Amino acid sequence: MGASMSIKKIPITQVLIGDEEIKACTEVLRSGKLREGEKTREFEQAFRMNVGTKHAIATSSGTSALHLAYLAMIKPGDEVLLPTFTFIATASMVVMAGGIPVFCDVDPETWTLDPAEIEKKLTDKTRAIVGVHLFGNACDIARIERQVAGKNVKLIWDAAQSLGTRYQAKDVGQFPDAVCYSFYPTKNMTTGEGGMITTNNDDIAAKVRLLKSHGESGKYVHTMIGFNYRMTEMEAALGLFQLSRLDDFLVARKKIAAQYEEGFKNNPFVKMQRKTPGSEPSYNYFSILLQIEKMSVTRDQFVSALEKEGIQCAVYYPQPLDEQPCFAAYRNETLPNSKKLSSQILALPMYPLLSGEDVQYVIDTVNRLTRQFSHTSKVVLS
Repeated sequence: MGASMSIKKIPITQVLIGDEEIKACTEVLRSGKLREGEKTREFEQAFRMNVGTKHAIATSSGTSALHLAYLAMIKPGDEVLLPTFTFIATASMVVMAGGIPVFCDVDPETWTLDPAEIEKKLTDKTRAIVGVHLFGNACDIARIERQVAGKNVKLIWDAAQSLGTRYQAKDVGQFPDAVCYSFYPTKNMTTGEGGMITTNNDDIAAKVRLLKSHGESGKYVHTMIGFNYRMTEMEAALGLFQLSRLDDFLVARKKIAAQYEEGFKNNPFVKMQRKTPGSEPSYNYFSILLQIEKMSVTRDQFVSALEKEGIQCAVYYPQPLDEQPCFAAYRNETLPNSKKLSSQILALPMYPLLSGEDVQYVIDTVNRLTRQFSHTSKVVLS
């Protein structure tokens, strides 16, 4: 038997770390100045200027950024409206801040918070709404802002997946009241872990800065109970160089997304995320919806078939948050759009180093397999 043909291996994501980042981190280690300090202030300033906002506050993670934003803007018992189709931290940090998550469905086309849900679920107890800019696609910010105009309701934007996204020609980080970012390795830029909060509100910024460092207003003077949610100097050094390359990263992501969109536009078994009107996405992930009702396989069987072809993929997210066991106490209805998304969604490889040839291989393989597993083909996987 002859040697078997080698199969391409295309990972779902790949971190791009250059020599400059490595050198910057090494210099910090050699300096011995490791805890949050001057390098973090430099990173905050650079990030603030990049986004175009008054304040940028570095944190230890995207999760801690959310926790701090909630603590700064809600009180125990306050209701917080948020989408059920998102990462767990969006909701879990509401609970950790003493709030009550009110799960909302998402728009079936944009996959972001459905403004119609806000109209249904806004009550006198609602004190915040969390919009998640999912996979780099902005929420319908203008409509959500109109819905809370004149009300005592704060707007908190989860932009963990949307660094570089723009809405109505503005960076999403500029919108009130606060915007939370993550620098986890799969994001548009990374510091390993790490996060950031942007805001134009002086009071929110001041409270967040106190909360993130044990409520310390002076050396061993604690004016409130807080946490150690500080960023390290090494993370900040890495972040500075990553931020300087962000524009190039985004150009590459948009080029890849355009190739995917062109490649799948005539595939009746694939549905793509619709851009929110006014949104210029940053394409942190590129997910598709498999039209399973037209196919002889499940989504998970399709994932296995892709992986046999050397294409790594992922599912963001396999279960709506309101169906997670830890949120059982907050569930009171079925949210059909999110439930359908969870059963059909599939994330394809997306990272700046992905070549056009590899993108085309993914497109061709998905198109071939969807035809192969259509009902008319009568091919069923075990």
